[in-house]
Amino acid sequence: MSRPLSDQERRKQISIRGIVGVENVAELKRGFNRHLHFTLVKDRNVATPRDYYFALAHTVRDHLVGRWIRTQQYYYEKDPKRIYYLSLEFYMGRTLQNTMINLGLQNACDEAVYQLGLDMEELEEIEEDAGLGNGGLGRLAACFLDSMATLGLAAYGYGIRYEYGIFNQKIRDGWQVEEADDWLRHGNPWEKARPEYMLPVHFYGRVEHSDTGAKWIDTQVVLALPYDTPVPGYMNNTVNTMRLWSARAPNDFNLRDFNVGDYIQAVLDRNLAENISRVLYPNDNFFEGKELRLKQEYFVVAATLQDIIRRFKASKFGSTDTVRTVFDSFPDQVAIQLNDTHPAMAIPELMRIFVDIEKLPWDKAWDLTRRTFAYTNHTVLPEALERWPVDLVEKLLPRHLQIIYEINQRHLDHIASLFPDDVERLRRMSLIEEEGNKRINMAHLCIVGSHAVNGVAKIHSEIVKTQVFEDFAELEPEKFQNKTNGITPRRWLLLCNPGLAELIAEKIGEDYVRDLSQLTKLHEFVDDDLFIREVAKVKQENKVKFALYLEKEYKVKINPSSMFDVHVKRIHEYKRQLMNCLHIITMYNRIRRDPVKLFVPRTVIIGGKAAPGYHMAKMIIKLINAVAQVVNNDPVVGSKLKVIFLENYRVSLAEKVIPATDLSEQISTAGTEASGTGNMKFMLNGALTIGTMDGANVEMAEEAGEENLFIFGMRVEDVTELDKKGYDAQLYYDRLPELKQAVDQIKSGFFSPNEPNLFDDVINMLFHHDRFKVFADYEAYVKCQEKVSELYLNSKAWTKMVIRNIAAAGKFSSDRTIKEYARDIWHVEPSDLKIPPPNEPRDAAQDKTPNGTAA
Repeated sequence: MSRPLSDQERRKQISIRGIVGVENVAELKRGFNRHLHFTLVKDRNVATPRDYYFALAHTVRDHLVGRWIRTQQYYYEKDPKRIYYLSLEFYMGRTLQNTMINLGLQNACDEAVYQLGLDMEELEEIEEDAGLGNGGLGRLAACFLDSMATLGLAAYGYGIRYEYGIFNQKIRDGWQVEEADDWLRHGNPWEKARPEYMLPVHFYGRVEHSDTGAKWIDTQVVLALPYDTPVPGYMNNTVNTMRLWSARAPNDFNLRDFNVGDYIQAVLDRNLAENISRVLYPNDNFFEGKELRLKQEYFVVAATLQDIIRRFKASKFGSTDTVRTVFDSFPDQVAIQLNDTHPAMAIPELMRIFVDIEKLPWDKAWDLTRRTFAYTNHTVLPEALERWPVDLVEKLLPRHLQIIYEINQRHLDHIASLFPDDVERLRRMSLIEEEGNKRINMAHLCIVGSHAVNGVAKIHSEIVKTQVFEDFAELEPEKFQNKTNGITPRRWLLLCNPGLAELIAEKIGEDYVRDLSQLTKLHEFVDDDLFIREVAKVKQENKVKFALYLEKEYKVKINPSSMFDVHVKRIHEYKRQLMNCLHIITMYNRIRRDPVKLFVPRTVIIGGKAAPGYHMAKMIIKLINAVAQVVNNDPVVGSKLKVIFLENYRVSLAEKVIPATDLSEQISTAGTEASGTGNMKFMLNGALTIGTMDGANVEMAEEAGEENLFIFGMRVEDVTELDKKGYDAQLYYDRLPELKQAVDQIKSGFFSPNEPNLFDDVINMLFHHDRFKVFADYEAYVKCQEKVSELYLNSKAWTKMVIRNIAAAGKFSSDRTIKEYARDIWHVEPSDLKIPPPNEPRDAAQDKTPNGTAA
């Protein structure tokens, strides 16, 4: 159980986690008991730990509600430009602790819960992760919502309320097994259903053309029921909204079709409509062209655009302007950011609304549409780019296909006028790919239909501009931008690493939480022996805590003094968990070869989920577990080397492992990882990075100095050169004895004695189909790891490098990223004005906001 705070600790209490006040604590205890009795209908004799979690969640939510209503009132009165962030994924994780921190209630809640005889950590562990995302893209969306609220932007996140989020991963006999993530089974105290805003979404049907325009008729209707979740900014009383849509069948669904009176079957068939929001597709960086997925994508944009236009019209209510002139101000009042191509159908949908329903002329509608939308590209991997078959779109969304064809025709006419007789260019730039089965290139649709296109790290944005969409960038260079990703320091420092957060606050003050660039002040303390010891102590405490967690969960004795070498992210060939595995085998062989030689002890921790249909990723997980089985049970190795595969890696587990990490593995093949955000979380939490010059690693090296990261391997130009020359894995295998030994052990069944040929597919891939060139970087990687071990022996030098990294992490705040989006793409100015809290007198001065801003 958490211990109470001493008087001295109370006086020292850093306000970044909130102030403990007697009144605060008493009020929280009253709220807790009230909810236990009146919301949950329990008393302390029969209440379960889950009941206590729900009572606490409702108590904390009470402190959100007044601020939430007040914020929305404020937006209604001020009518600022609204920002709409459209994403098929929001990987939110847990909400309780994040809300306590952002409202400044953390310490008061800790004290109240202690006085109630309960354990805060135990209660926090009961909350299910809201796993409505696969990885980077969905987690980025969650960080962005936090930053938009903290910066006082009138912003809304729109997505799908999946009944089942990303699957729970179980490891059985070394293999990944998927289980459904029934995260709503016990209810969700943070959401509020809004049936009064339910909206119809149409599918199938046919199009009728007449003198008055096109009509989409005979459609099948599905209802979109919104659920709202509050998104609090940090200590500024702003609470924005994430609105997630749930699919519902209309009450007459299929009943009209059953004239033989099969009422029971008609009611059962409601599932067909409601399946749309049933489950998140568990693919990361891989496109799966299923009809249900396209339904999900259209469902979210159709409901969202109706909502956006309803809100826009409400703000213009009473205007004497005609509908046509009212819409002139649409892009000045509405900015829509497309998080990758998943919500791309929003472009033809807005055109359909403007042209078919609002009767705007095409050219005007197209101008408004382009000025409203902006598109973020998240990947350059060809297998990840969405290309929908024309015949599927024609069946599901016939009017949208016609609109896309019209957009394409006008687009190609424009290209032809600029580049006459360049047929090849027309083919490359068309929205419709003609060869084989006709497909719509959704990235091309997004680029043509948006006024801004951005990549998510400098190197990625350059590749987008000069390689992947080179023709488009040549046509409209001003449209292409870079917006390097960031992470929220609230969750990824204050919440997960309070010891380090408070240590930093003691040195440089508390303002860094809202302005992470202030971390540069820590450079003054790089040579301060006391600070060096304190930073090392916080890391060691985090490691001891995580080692206890690992021992409990995995029954493996962990040496907390060993280097914690961590590689956690989705399992994918391009992220090269295989190269890490080969290094583990190499270290194992070195220990076996010379057991008395000095070896810097390591605990290698690898975690991540493989897409259920991704055979090679699943084989990689099995291989890592097979290697772990041998290494962890070899008495010669002892405590020098341990290998753990973390089961069911997710946001709440990241919050435990990242603060305990010494070495962060960011080893993708140069030119394949768009940005990465895990790399930033590790940097901020005092881990050193071993990585390639890829994604945001490049900018991390720029900020901290390349000498403060362990950079190895091929650069983008080397990879390009090797592709031209032809990559031959055999050459490296023949030349590098340690690599050959490791590969031969896998091949011969050393790690799978009962099934010697188990890993044939992995070996075959490494020699014949390895697009990501593991062998080419192996030697540089192993040599770089030797440098890592050497530095780790010198605790002081290691910690000084850690401090330099933390001091250089300021650029990687999502607050900085969002400020750049706001100014360069959405054309709004962030505001540091605080909305007056509920039930407090309003100061007229606080209502004076710069034009276009929301407090």
